[in-house]
Amino acid sequence: MRILIAEDDALLRAGMTLLLESEGFEVVAAVDNADDLYQAFTTTEADGAVLDVRMPPTFTSEGLQAALRLRADRPGFPVLVLSAYVEDRYASRLLAGGSEGVGYLLKERVGDVGQFVDTLRKVIGGGTVMDSEVISQLFSRRGIDDPIRSLTPREREVLGLVAQGMDNAGIAAAIVVSEAAVSKHIGNIFAKLGLASSDSGHRRVLATLAYLRS
Repeated sequence: MRILIAEDDALLRAGMTLLLESEGFEVVAAVDNADDLYQAFTTTEADGAVLDVRMPPTFTSEGLQAALRLRADRPGFPVLVLSAYVEDRYASRLLAGGSEGVGYLLKERVGDVGQFVDTLRKVIGGGTVMDSEVISQLFSRRGIDDPIRSLTPREREVLGLVAQGMDNAGIAAAIVVSEAAVSKHIGNIFAKLGLASSDSGHRRVLATLAYLRS
């Protein structure tokens, strides 16, 4: 898989390049700003991108804007956005343009090589992965009439793991229950969020979007 990297910190950029190449990825470009990223995007063949939210010149949301631009030019282009801080509004903006192939992680997760690489593979495969800290903050701001409030604590836990990109087997292992129990919880979640079996699209993505909508 061919990856673009956009990160202004030279040490982290080099580290991610070495890490991903050691895991079998091909880093086709590693740049420190959004303009060079876009140029690489238009002149190379890439399967996805890893971007820092904040890059030169203003260090505000250049990386986010770049991610949105890449996905506007190539709908569904996989992007994994990294942030030093929990800024859930960025996650919401990423998802607003479509949830397929979107990931949002805190930079500190890069230190967990297994989690970082697994997340990138899921995103490139079309999955949606949100950082657990973002999920936690979004839960705390739910209104009383939000259907999320009707979920039991266990169902919230399961939905949080779904939003992190886990499949039923992974969720079952994480919360130490059977896959059948996980399937039942997910069925209850779908029902409470009004996701009927006739709904179009991938129901896990629909549940995640309902969960993350601000």
